[in-house]
Amino acid sequence: MVSYFDNATTSWPKPEPVLRTLGRFLEDASGVPRRPSHRLAVSTWEAIERTRERLAALFGLADARRVIFTASGTDALNLAIKGLLGSGDHAVTTALEHAAVRRPLRALEVVGVTTTVVRVGPSGIVDPDDVRRALRPNTRLVVVSHASNVTGAVQPVREIAELAHAHGALVLVDAGQTAGALPFTLDDLEADLVALSGHKWLFGPPGTGALILGPRVELSELTPLREGATASDYPEIIQPWSLPERYEAGTVNTPGIAALGAALEWRACLGAETLRERLRQLTDRLTSGLAHIPGVEIVGQASERAPLVSCVVQGWRPADFGAMLESGYGILCGAGLHGAAEACRALGAFPHGTVRFSPGWSTSDEEVDHLLAAVAELVRAPGRAD
Repeated sequence: MVSYFDNATTSWPKPEPVLRTLGRFLEDASGVPRRPSHRLAVSTWEAIERTRERLAALFGLADARRVIFTASGTDALNLAIKGLLGSGDHAVTTALEHAAVRRPLRALEVVGVTTTVVRVGPSGIVDPDDVRRALRPNTRLVVVSHASNVTGAVQPVREIAELAHAHGALVLVDAGQTAGALPFTLDDLEADLVALSGHKWLFGPPGTGALILGPRVELSELTPLREGATASDYPEIIQPWSLPERYEAGTVNTPGIAALGAALEWRACLGAETLRERLRQLTDRLTSGLAHIPGVEIVGQASERAPLVSCVVQGWRPADFGAMLESGYGILCGAGLHGAAEACRALGAFPHGTVRFSPGWSTSDEEVDHLLAAVAELVRAPGRAD
């Protein structure tokens, strides 16, 4: 039996409607999404638009056309960062950010973009005052994760956004670890752009993501990363200015987006609040249990967190500990730097990272207890430390 505790990387198992949609979509609607066109193309287009409308409703967006489908959360962050920033611009971000934020910002240095990285406190929370002090006259964008993918700590995004807006900057929120797991709308966060992954807490398949554009984002400010044919029949040689076509050149991942729509419908039937409460209960059970095991140190002690918890285990490298959990107990978890090396460095967990546990919608209390017992047993028989 496998106990899966790596949902922060990608959710598994997928709900049955997601699997069914992936299996049947190409048979029933195998056309490129296009309207007007033949029935298969129109059916494909309608499936994509239903998913777009469900995402817009989930995040409180009045205009569904401002939901832009991307290949992943990383792709969405790249579109926002590289589409908004240019020579002479300044960005503010935090030490907690994933490589999907830090690397695009670093790459833009060659064209004259500068970045200030705000430190993180011992609890894993960014102080909004540090963001305020980092703002400059040419600050165009503030990028912050809604919750750290290393600690799960929910950040004071609204307070940060209010400071940024008072300064005239836009705010991009990386919601990879909260979209679907925690309730929020763009208005709740005061966010201008939200990047999300479809394959984590929204329970869709890999290869799906979205960038949500708030009303303060003008099309003239956000440059597309690619140009080409779109779902609408547009005769001009230049990329259209209409949404969402301006940012969806080429053929989008139609089976994946349709399956994401099935996942969103499944979540609605299950009850979003029921799902969130269950994830909270599992995470609390896990956090409380780990806190009582000698030799286990939880990284970041936030009162509000996404459904994940990271720890370092005395006497063990995280990768070795994770391997032993799998081979000896059938437990699958995340181990290492989690694509956030600088966050691990800031949190004192570099160079080896952490062991990260993230329960999912099908995780049972018994699986959590099995994991806690396994951790306690391994701590008493430590492996090689650096």
